[in-house]
Parts: sequence; C-alpha cells; structure tokens
Amino acid sequence: MAEVAANVAAAAAYQVGAYYFPNYHVDKRNEAAHGAGWTEWELVKRAEPRFPGHAQPRVPAWGYEDEADPAVFARKIDAAADHGIGHFLFDWYWYDDGPFLQRALDEGYLKAPNHRRLKFALMWANHDWNDIHPAKLHGRHHRLYPGPIRPATFETLTDHVIARYFSHPSYWKLGGRPYFSFYELMTFVKGMGGVPAAKEALAHFREKAKGAGFPDLHLNAVVWGVQILPGEQAIKNPNDLLAALGFDSVTSYVWIHHVALSRFPVTPYAEVAAEAAKHWRRARGEFTLPYHPNVTMGWDSSPRTVASDVYRNAGYPFMATLDGNTPDAFKAALRAAKAFLDEAPARPGPRVLSINAWNEWTEGSYLEPDTVHGLGYLEAVKAVFGAPPAGK
Repeated sequence: MAEVAANVAAAAAYQVGAYYFPNYHVDKRNEAAHGAGWTEWELVKRAEPRFPGHAQPRVPAWGYEDEADPAVFARKIDAAADHGIGHFLFDWYWYDDGPFLQRALDEGYLKAPNHRRLKFALMWANHDWNDIHPAKLHGRHHRLYPGPIRPATFETLTDHVIARYFSHPSYWKLGGRPYFSFYELMTFVKGMGGVPAAKEALAHFREKAKGAGFPDLHLNAVVWGVQILPGEQAIKNPNDLLAALGFDSVTSYVWIHHVALSRFPVTPYAEVAAEAAKHWRRARGEFTLPYHPNVTMGWDSSPRTVASDVYRNAGYPFMATLDGNTPDAFKAALRAAKAFLDEAPARPGPRVLSINAWNEWTEGSYLEPDTVHGLGYLEAVKAVFGAPPAGK
C-alpha cells in the first residue's frame, strides 16, 4: 500500500507526456505521393540491417495497426495511462492548403471511448514536409509542403484549434491555460512577415482564447528552432525573441537536437544521456523562461533511407544510431530527469517532462511495445514516475 501511495503522489507531482507522431494511418496526401493505402508502416516493415550488429527491422508487438481506428487507439491510451504517461503531445500539421495527418487525433484518439484517461495537446510541427519516405543518399529532398504559412492561414488555424481542441475536456492545460507548442519558431516568424507581425498574431491568438472562456494560453517553443533570421537586427538573442513574442516556456523535442552523435554508425546511449543531462542544466541557465526537459528513448533513422544506397554518415537520415538503449538504460535517464526536475527552484505548478516518443518507429524512438522488449520502456516510466489512480 505504501508503494501504491508513493506512485500516486509521484504522478500528481510530475506531468509526463510523450510526443506522438501520427503517420500510421492512411492520409490522402500520402496516397497521392506514395500510392493507395500507404502509411509509414511500410518503411518499418522494409527496414534492413545496414551494418554488422544493426537491429533492424523493429517489429511492433501489437502489429501494424491503424491509429485512426478508435479501438486501436483505446489500447494505446490504456497502456500509456497505466504506465505513468499523462498526455500525448501530438505532432500536428497544418499548411497553407489545410491540415495533414489529422485522422489519428480526430478519428482515433478523440473517438476512443476511454480518451478521458489521457490528456492531449498540440505541438504544431510547422516545418517543411520533405519526401524522405524513403530518402536517397544523393540529391536534395523534395519539399512537398512548405512550413511557413500566411497570416490568414494562421487566423484560420487558431480558430480551428480553439473550437475543436482547446474546448475539449481532455485537452491538456497548465494553470487552466491550453498548452500550444511551436516546433520551428523562426519558420512561424518568417511566415508572418517578421517579429512585429508574429507578435501581433500571437497576441490575437491569446485574445481569441480568452474570448472563448480560457484565462489565457500557455505558448511553448521547442528551443532547437530558436535562431535569428538573416537581416533581423532588433532581436539580439533568443531570450529577446521569446520575450518579444510573449512565450511562456521552452522545451526540447529529441536529444539529437542538442547532442552530437560522436561515433558512426553507433554511439552509446549512456554517453548521449550524460550529455543530454548537461544540456538540461545549460538550458535552465541560458533561458529566462521555464525549461521543460526531454528524455529520448532511442535513435535510428535508417528505416527512412533507401536500402540499396550505401549507409554512410551523410546527414539525416543517413546518420549514426544509438545503441544500448535498453529499458534499464532508459530508466536511468528518466531518473536523471526526475532529479533535474527536483532541483528546480520552487514555482507554482507541476514539473513537466516530455519523452521522445510514443511511436517514432522510423527514428528508433518509441514507447509502444516491440517483440524484443515488450512493455519494458513503459514499465521504466512507471517505475520512475508512478501511475495515476485508476480512472483519472
């Protein structure tokens, strides 16, 4: 009973979310590019070992399921909630010509009968969508959908997320404020036409949210994308940019955005985990906004490469992999993250952690069970952070 009580208390003190990559259902854009019925499961199925000892293909223990099926998504929700995951951060796509990969959320999660067990929020993945499914070693990646969007599109986008998602009872909020994250902040600024226009657009977003009955928004920036646009003189550093735009927090998406993979084709997981822990502390010191750390389960982007091309260190997705990322090694990284969160100066609200990822199968970073480790990675989360009370 004491252990159960401790787990419940831990789950209340920490809010642990997993990024969710929704490319495992049929989407009309993908069908136009790759053929009828295509999903990214095709790359997972066809993955091959690219060097001696390379563990490919990775095989999902639940099979190659359709995430837009509410019954399929219900199992994901139960597994996540049972093991200490409190919310999914959906990689969410919206371009000038409309949404992309939305059916996992709209038809899978939102129609699952148990969706109240697990919160959700949006991480707007506003990057260029390139055809890397798979990518060739030679030649530039073909851009299918540009990341920067027009101000009018952003107006439509914000109307949609307020009405469709923020108002949903399962939407994740911090202090009552809906959480909305930007993957590439400078891509957003570019689309709006500069910092002043971006600031105005975000202020209007906040006012619309308040008009819908929310106390405000919680705007988050994935900090790997914070940089200075060529020709911008008014903004001297990222903190100035974040302050000018009115953001509330910063975070990370995946370790490789901050830690170089020093050995090819394999870099030890423990080495990268140690460097990531150093990055958390640097970020806490460098940013004036609260920093929410990330723990990454693994890395192997080789399934997104053309198998007949030589596998050399040539940049994403032809790059080094992580090895030694066993459930125990992942658990150690989670414990380090928990200790980091516990070091933070006291402030209102929960301690927030993101995990990469629930299902980045073609990047080798997933919590979903596979045929080698089963539920081992989810059990690691539960062991460190506990699980919420049943029905919560």
